[in-house]
Amino acid sequence: MASFTKWLGAGLGFTFGGPIGAAIGFAIGSLVDGFSDEDLKKERRAYQKNIKDGSGSVNTQSGDFEISLLVLASIVIKSDGKIDQRELDYVRIQFVNMYGKQRANNAFKLFSGIIKKQVSARQVCIQIRQNMPHASRLQLLHFLFGIAKSDAHVAISEVDEIKKIAGYLYINQRDFESIKAMFYDASENAYKILEIVKTASNTELKRAYRKMVKKYHPDKLQGLGEEHLKGANEKFQNIQTAYEKIKKERGL
Repeated sequence: MASFTKWLGAGLGFTFGGPIGAAIGFAIGSLVDGFSDEDLKKERRAYQKNIKDGSGSVNTQSGDFEISLLVLASIVIKSDGKIDQRELDYVRIQFVNMYGKQRANNAFKLFSGIIKKQVSARQVCIQIRQNMPHASRLQLLHFLFGIAKSDAHVAISEVDEIKKIAGYLYINQRDFESIKAMFYDASENAYKILEIVKTASNTELKRAYRKMVKKYHPDKLQGLGEEHLKGANEKFQNIQTAYEKIKKERGL
């Protein structure tokens, strides 16, 4: 348990409080009998003493992104009324790829407790959007679509839940449709990814491509650590592929 609480205490910033903190507390309580909120506070104080910047606001850390993923993933997985093992496996694999086996095991231990609790997507997202930059919120959405697609069938309820989450995170409809299109094979998806219509001129195409490159460039996630760059690079590659596909269709 010591290594688990050390990982948890060291990784938390803004997610320690609010509705996300409540979900964490519930998860810990379901895992360890007699482990109180005060015990968690002591662990966190022991392993993380400087979580605020000069302005007094809490910094977004790699651990905050990690915990936010766990909470939002639990909401999406349960949105179709069942917990599919393939979706759980996807979350585990992604966490192993991002964080390594030991850290992923700790995360999944917490996840097994979080998924038992009903949490408010709106309240969780309000907490996230107040503390996390737009680029990181887009990355969260990308991960959630990956979960929904992992069981080879994306239920309408899952898409609806992700769409609600996107709205709560202040991610607009065009960005939502762009990321959604990265997970589907359809004739016009390349245009949706670039957030343009099929009748767009070549000039508009190039302008849209430059805009999307700027929006999704992996450098925007550097502050979250190297472990989160894989997903960012995946999105960035989808932008490149969509642009090349349209250029080829148009003979550019």
